[in-house]
Amino acid sequence: MYLTLKETAEYLNMPEATVEKLIQQKKIRALYDGIEYLIYKDQFNTHLRQMEKYKQLVEEILNEPIPEDLDVKDED
Repeated sequence: MYLTLKETAEYLNMPEATVEKLIQQKKIRALYDGIEYLIYKDQFNTHLRQMEKYKQLVEEILNEPIPEDLDVKDED
C-alpha cells in the first residue's frame, strides 16, 4: 500500500517538510509519479517494531532493581 507525502507525515507524526527532506536524503524510499511522492508503507513496519522492542528493553533495564552487595566494606 502506498501513501502520499501528507499521509506518511500523519502516519509518522512528522511535518510534511521533514518527510520530504528525508526522501531527498534517501532515508525514506519513495516513488515520484510526476505529481507527488508515493511512499511504500510497509518499509516502516520493521523499523517501528524494532523501536518498540528497544523501548521495552530499555524500560526493563531501567526497572531492574540494583542488587545489594553484601561484601561492601567501609574503609574509612
